[in-house]
Amino acid sequence: MNAALDYPVPYEDKDNAAFLTAWREEGKLLLQKAAEGGKPFFYPRPICPYTGSRDLVSVTASGKGRIVSYSFVLRPNHPAFNEEVPIILAEIALEEGASLLGRIICDDTGRIASGLAVELLPSAEARRYPLPAFQLRAEAE
Repeated sequence: MNAALDYPVPYEDKDNAAFLTAWREEGKLLLQKAAEGGKPFFYPRPICPYTGSRDLVSVTASGKGRIVSYSFVLRPNHPAFNEEVPIILAEIALEEGASLLGRIICDDTGRIASGLAVELLPSAEARRYPLPAFQLRAEAE
């Protein structure tokens, strides 16, 4: 695999800076919500899509969710990913109610299916990837 520094870097602005910093430095996934009566949402933005409020707070997600749908990327658009195909890209419904697209790291692509439980990679591993990355989790949890 390539070093994380070879990956394309996400564009950072005032709306997503806290999200990217939390992921990059701690392997944590931040969601936003309106300070009053909002529910968590993703992607980072200046206005709550549910309440219209600009008074937003960040909350740390559990990092647990389920695969809604997925795709195998066989022809990446950046050479940093060439040695990593197939790359698993999935829509993930988080326990908090928000959903996002994320990468799933799994050596056995035959195990991937909609409905499976996932969790964020452990912090030390997560920092290797520029955006949230998940792994399959045991159903017994």
